[in-house]
Amino acid sequence: MSPEERRRPDVTETELVGGIEKRALVIAVYDPTWPERYALHRERIAGAVGTVAVTIEHIGSTSVPGLGAKPIIDILLVVPDITAEEDYLDQLLTAGYALRVREPGHRLVRTPERDVNLHVLEDGDPAAGEYLLLRDRLRSDAGDRALYERTKRELVTRDWPDTNAYADAKSDVIAAIKERARRSGQPG
Repeated sequence: MSPEERRRPDVTETELVGGIEKRALVIAVYDPTWPERYALHRERIAGAVGTVAVTIEHIGSTSVPGLGAKPIIDILLVVPDITAEEDYLDQLLTAGYALRVREPGHRLVRTPERDVNLHVLEDGDPAAGEYLLLRDRLRSDAGDRALYERTKRELVTRDWPDTNAYADAKSDVIAAIKERARRSGQPG
């Protein structure tokens, strides 16, 4: 990919590098090595982007002790300016990640093995807080954690055209969990 293709401050549409992917969806029993795998990637990411990283957080189901999950580590990287791809994207690609999604306000890079998804958002983007709100609620509330796992386990039994359709099917449950977190006074 040329430098010009990686620097697109005027992203107005979603670019899905490699097209739609249909993958087998499996919910694994919580693996206590997931936080260790996150920590290794956190070091790799921090080493690649340096001071551009406003924050790096373990998000998604693998960040919640005891929660069954697809065995894919989700990581949030917040940068000062999402459109300044030259400040982070080249460095992440050099560190071994591959660009998967480029869309307004969001970039997704992942490992070639597809076992780590790195979501890049801009500082101040409310979506970053939403990721953390959900994570923290699932960490602190056994009822919502059980509901979320039941929902995911039921959804993976269905045939989905791609992983985005599966993710979209969880939206109502996620919204309800986050609303309960807000009502309980949880920050986010």
